[in-house]
Amino acid sequence: MTPTQLRAFASVVRLGSVKAAAADLGVTEAAVSLHVGQLRKELGDKLFTRTSSGLAFTPGGLRLASRAVELLGLQDRTVLEVRAAGAGRRLLRLATTSLFAEYAAPGLIEFFADRARDLDVELSVHRSRDFESLLLTRSVDATIGPRPATTEPGVSTTLFLNYQILAVVAPDHPLTHTGQPGAALLRSQTWLLGPAAAGDAGVIPQMLRRIGVPEERQQIFQSHAAAVEEAKRGTGVSLAVSFAVAQDLAAGTLAKVPGRAVQGQGSWNISILAGKQAPSAAEEMARFVTTPRATQAMLRGRSVTHGRFKPAIHVTLWS
Repeated sequence: MTPTQLRAFASVVRLGSVKAAAADLGVTEAAVSLHVGQLRKELGDKLFTRTSSGLAFTPGGLRLASRAVELLGLQDRTVLEVRAAGAGRRLLRLATTSLFAEYAAPGLIEFFADRARDLDVELSVHRSRDFESLLLTRSVDATIGPRPATTEPGVSTTLFLNYQILAVVAPDHPLTHTGQPGAALLRSQTWLLGPAAAGDAGVIPQMLRRIGVPEERQQIFQSHAAAVEEAKRGTGVSLAVSFAVAQDLAAGTLAKVPGRAVQGQGSWNISILAGKQAPSAAEEMARFVTTPRATQAMLRGRSVTHGRFKPAIHVTLWS
């Protein structure tokens, strides 16, 4: 049983056909079929059969699919750890939502990295619905985002920070003079939003669905800060984390839109593999992120340049 065979089989399982797996791996269909055939012969199991509705997997095939993903993830992780160890360093691969990456990650990571001088941090932004899969395949070491609706037995999740989302506008915006606006008036506004609004989970998409804001009234910017800056110009309504706009509200450069409909409560949770399966750096982060000093660092939002981290933090807001 080789990594190449397991990778071919895992692709067949994930994509549902040998043809799609071959295209994904950049090889011929015959090569994928050969690898699957070798696994069938070695394991003495058909693994799957073709039906009119697609592939039907045997119990053994399903067991192999799970184990293949685990083994391939472990292989990738081992390569990274060996390379880091050769340089005398550890690597923490952290996946977060765009909201956390922009508002809280800089302060947290700078403070955490200052405490662990042998540690490199690699930050990436993903949809929260993909977090458990990323963990279980060992594509990342820890995830930070909203609490998952269901938690796999092999994943440990800890709540560490609640936050509030507010609707904000320029001080002279009409919504500041109308009392508590109704749903119809809110739906007629131009909404200036960050990348979080493009997701399908989290407090901001939930608020937009609750109000019923039509897509044609939404303008999504490449960062949440850019959306808030546009709101300061009086062109629309933005949704922002309360601690990030506290100074603007106090200074009067922004005003809060009144009403419960335009307020939301969210939470940030850290997830790692359970049962001592997580790398030491992930376990350290899971402990550290719940401390008062970590909370202060996140709320303070200390300025961090990407060059501070080696390897540099790679953030893709539209992944």
